Amino acid sequence: MSTTISPLRMARLARAAASRGGPAGVLRCAVTGKRGRMFDVRMLILGGTRFLGYAVLEAALWAGWDATSFSRGVSGLPPSGARVVLGDRLDRRALAQLADDGPWDAVVDTSGFVPRDVLMACEYLRPVSTQYVFISSVSVYRGWPKEPLSESSEVLYCPPDAGPDYGEDVEDGPTKYGYQKSGCELAVTSSFGVENSTILRPGVVLGPREYVGRLPWWLGRVARGGRVLAPGDPSRSIQPIDVRDLADFVLPAISQSATGTYNIAAPQKRETFGDLLRACADVTGSAPEFIWVPDGKLLDTGIRQWSELPLWRTYPGVWQVDSTAAQTRGLSCRGLADTVADTWAWMQSSGTELNDQRAQEIGINPDLEKRILGLLTDT
Repeated sequence: MSTTISPLRMARLARAAASRGGPAGVLRCAVTGKRGRMFDVRMLILGGTRFLGYAVLEAALWAGWDATSFSRGVSGLPPSGARVVLGDRLDRRALAQLADDGPWDAVVDTSGFVPRDVLMACEYLRPVSTQYVFISSVSVYRGWPKEPLSESSEVLYCPPDAGPDYGEDVEDGPTKYGYQKSGCELAVTSSFGVENSTILRPGVVLGPREYVGRLPWWLGRVARGGRVLAPGDPSRSIQPIDVRDLADFVLPAISQSATGTYNIAAPQKRETFGDLLRACADVTGSAPEFIWVPDGKLLDTGIRQWSELPLWRTYPGVWQVDSTAAQTRGLSCRGLADTVADTWAWMQSSGTELNDQRAQEIGINPDLEKRILGLLTDT
């Protein structure tokens, strides 16, 4: 049984932890620098074995929280120290047994993609949980990627009980993924109430354990050296968020009862695409020749934005996500160079091959890159 602590008491302890040098609201054993329980916060994460879920569990364990991972156990293991409950979130019997293991101060859902599935999880977990933190996406906005975004921007509509077929993919516009995430948000707020729901809408998330493969692809390509096809303008502003910074924000969202909706992205106009590629060259120790090709010429070649050249997309709204509200609540974003360096270190130490289906769709074929560079630059 977890100790019951009021939100006010939790917020005071969070501020005390911050005064000892930790991130605001992250309840860390700052004196010893080791994992240790300052008090019990019981957190359940639906997921916890991949990328963001893993990072959230690591942050919670470092803070001394009682953290439980609920997953099928097919995508790896959670961090050492986490309690593990195996089960399928689509199985009502498994959810009922999970609810018997409560109560929890908060549920963090990093694996919800279909509204009716999220609604079913909420049905079982609402009676034994105080707060629900749902990881959504900026894709829920009708104007993404063409328009600058804030939390007040129009959101796609999807019913909270919709199945996986709801929505549509529009060329350079709304996606089925965005519709589905929007329906998931409604499933949470209709079950827990807005006052007990925290909706986080990240943009691009990078960092160690990234299975989509965007930053790992650029690191691998730059490491090979030679002439590198660099997209557009090196001064183009980008604002990816480090997965660990997103994870660290989840903890004060719980300890400070920061309900509501928050865009999660690095500050605008702080770093550029050129900064990203230079950081890749620095950490890999390579000496590539970046050939910066204007957007228009690249588009004429038929290169697919976002996939063949990861993170390259010409619409102005892609990198104009206002995250001021989250920053006011304590979101802290490390420099892009740190994210690049730590991702490269993870790649070197783990030797992990990216086998996720999405990773197989990332990156331009080397022969095609060479051919395009020849057509665009040779005289």
